[in-house]
Amino acid sequence: MSLGKTPVNVVNLGRIAYRSALQMQQHYIKQHFDSSSQNPNTLLLCEHYPVYTIGIRRAQYPSEEEQRLKDLGADFFRTNRGGLITFHGPGQLVCYPILNLGCFKKSVRWYVCELERTVIEMCSKFGIKASTSPDTGVWVGNNKICAIGIHCGRYVTSHGLALNCNTDLNWFENIVPCGIVGKGVTSLSRELGRDVTIEEATPVLLETFSEQFNCTLTKASSSTDHAQQTVH
Repeated sequence: MSLGKTPVNVVNLGRIAYRSALQMQQHYIKQHFDSSSQNPNTLLLCEHYPVYTIGIRRAQYPSEEEQRLKDLGADFFRTNRGGLITFHGPGQLVCYPILNLGCFKKSVRWYVCELERTVIEMCSKFGIKASTSPDTGVWVGNNKICAIGIHCGRYVTSHGLALNCNTDLNWFENIVPCGIVGKGVTSLSRELGRDVTIEEATPVLLETFSEQFNCTLTKASSSTDHAQQTVH
């Protein structure tokens, strides 16, 4: 472990239903309030089966709209993260940092900015010029490449970011992503003109995250792996 760097566990959940991922997040959040847990800071990595999710600003999504999206073959969840509607599905790298900001900096604004900078720097390593905008997330021109929506309670974070790698972007055509009219979506694959898989993107994201957050990443222990298996 590098001196002065916060240790963070990395747990790769693979492809997982959104409901199960919510349960996993709660499991790791509870570890932050368990005095016997020595190193609760964790990055959960996964991809989801098709699902539309909305955040706490949910007034414009009545039950009829929910049913319309379910009829397309996707799940639908109302969550406690920030932001409006977005899509998660195969080919999208999802990262849920379950971090105590007391180990980093007790500022939600700082945290969101660091997530944005992490994705911008990661895109740069792929040769893609990405940036922030007055709207949330990370953008390539007027097209969003990564959605960001977080929750923070007692300075412990949950939810996180969703980076389009080789996602089927047609799913986004059924919604106004994040409620932002007149903007589009893109992916690493679309920007580079070749197939970029989650497997290719993951180590680059982890490397950049560790640099940006000045932390040391380690693969989860077997006991953590067992905890994964107990959540269905």
